[in-house]
Amino acid sequence: MSANYNPFSLAGKKILVTGASSGIGQRTAIECSRLGAQVVITARNEERLQETFSKLEGEGHEALIADLTNNGQLEKLISLVREINGVVLCAGKSMTAPFPFCTPEKFEEVFRVNFFSQMELLRLLVKKKVLVKQSSVVFVSSIGGIERFSLGNGVYGASKAAIHSMMQTCAKELAPKKIRVNSVNPGMVNTPLIEELGISSEQLASDMQNYPLKRFGEPEDIAYGIIYLLSDASSWVTGHALVIDGGVTV
Repeated sequence: MSANYNPFSLAGKKILVTGASSGIGQRTAIECSRLGAQVVITARNEERLQETFSKLEGEGHEALIADLTNNGQLEKLISLVREINGVVLCAGKSMTAPFPFCTPEKFEEVFRVNFFSQMELLRLLVKKKVLVKQSSVVFVSSIGGIERFSLGNGVYGASKAAIHSMMQTCAKELAPKKIRVNSVNPGMVNTPLIEELGISSEQLASDMQNYPLKRFGEPEDIAYGIIYLLSDASSWVTGHALVIDGGVTV
């Protein structure tokens, strides 16, 4: 066996990563570049996106500013991307609200970022044949939509449950095009999204004790699972929700 043998290599693949300016998206983009991929990164914040871009290894990468909730910017992004082998749908927004305060406006705010923009991006990538055959789609979802239902997490969890449903639907519908569709579903991960939850450090420390491994995840823990689903090592995997949660749902 060759010393360079690596079924998880992304060499020769072009990967689009959304939400790449921080957290899981940023780490995923960096790790994809380290494994040989040509990476196209996108996010709304130009300064932070350029920070990610500066950390990419190799050559031929692109950084494209776009707000995926803006139809004009979304269509412009699609027009600039050519023949990709994979896409990581990582843009996301969290929200904590008890059920009596889960107004239609709050659902719209979260679903617009977490669900509608992601699905419209994927729809256009497929319709305009930007995703080539043998490509892979990875949604970054959450155990909050399929496994662990926490108080005050209803709006966010509902958006992730919707992703889970459409992920499996797309896996079936796109299989004839040789496009695989899966998701990763993290537990609590140390990213800037934690700050949006409005949870005290004492509450976070208490919640951490519910995890058998006694820690929250790091962005690279999730990035490695995403890379598996992007790589040829998972060529017989589609419609699967990969849980990466430190054992908290056991």
